[in-house]
Amino acid sequence: MSELIPLLLCAPLLLGLPLLGVWLSGGDPAVYAEFPPVTHRLAHAAFAWPVFWGMALLVAGAVVPFAWRVAAFPFREASPAPPAARGRFPAWGWAGVAWLALAWAAAWTRMPWLAPVQAHTFTPIWLGYVVVVNALTQRRAGKCMLTRRPGYLLLLFPVSAAFWWFFEYLNRFVQTWYYNGVGVDTPLKYFALATPPFATVLPAVTSTYELLGTFPRLGGGLEAFARLRPRRPRALAAVLLAAASASLLGIGIWPDFLFPLLWISPLAMIPGMQALLGRPTIFAGIRRGDWRRCWLLSLAGLLCGLCWETWNFRSLARWVYEVPFVDRFRLFAMPLLGYAGYLPFGLECGVVADIVAGAGGRTEPENAGGRKEEGETCRC
Repeated sequence: MSELIPLLLCAPLLLGLPLLGVWLSGGDPAVYAEFPPVTHRLAHAAFAWPVFWGMALLVAGAVVPFAWRVAAFPFREASPAPPAARGRFPAWGWAGVAWLALAWAAAWTRMPWLAPVQAHTFTPIWLGYVVVVNALTQRRAGKCMLTRRPGYLLLLFPVSAAFWWFFEYLNRFVQTWYYNGVGVDTPLKYFALATPPFATVLPAVTSTYELLGTFPRLGGGLEAFARLRPRRPRALAAVLLAAASASLLGIGIWPDFLFPLLWISPLAMIPGMQALLGRPTIFAGIRRGDWRRCWLLSLAGLLCGLCWETWNFRSLARWVYEVPFVDRFRLFAMPLLGYAGYLPFGLECGVVADIVAGAGGRTEPENAGGRKEEGETCRC
């Protein structure tokens, strides 16, 4: 349970610093205690080409070196599992496909007899997705999280609900998304209806990460890429922790300018605290130049993000974006640059999944493809 200590130490900062920023800027922190939350009250800045291109260059600078390395690396993909370990797509996987198809149809059609359930299709869709992705992993690798670690997968659901409620809390300060078609009138009803779909986030991302790990070509060349070995790792961790704290404080003061830090600050703060306490972090592999896990988690976040936005687009109950400075060139409801937020979000899912695995006493980590490695933190 000691793996929970860094998270518990970060919790007051993660929750309190944005409120402190609101108070320092002369706002009323009590407004952010409203429930159900009101997240459609800010007048955001208009689209600005310089900001758009500046953010686009930052995203490209972070992603292109890894994508280029993978694309250019000469690689001969081996089988992700011995032929004897691989099999047919399991029967329960086909049941998941049927369930997903029915839930998707219910979400996007407007037949009167489906009206009672059409505002509540998000959870069934993503339960089907988790089953199908695990079935694909079972087909490729001969094992998957659903059959190999069902207790861990189940535990991710309640943890995921709390995890996403935290991001809903941060969104109160920046207000870049809000919900339409929810139709709730009491706090208890809002909580009861919102929590089940929030509970599917971590199982979806971690299952997707495991599936991506069965495709060695996706990480080819990243097992021996740039090494980052700071001479004073704890000093660097303190800097990251301080920067994340300042960012969270700033979100409450300048939400239009610092809204992207909503996705980056927790990723810097929690590993920063882990490193200060001498605990392994999600970035342990990059000390020896192995970026595969970070890359695949980011891809898993992006792939799930594309699915979230696809299924959200024509659903009856859905979210809507209002993003300052870059709200243009939409793919489904999301502005194009907004998809960049799913990259660090995938890593944040990995951080929390590691904490859950460590708290459950898992001591023999495996990478995404199922091969055991030494010197790493717990893996999802």
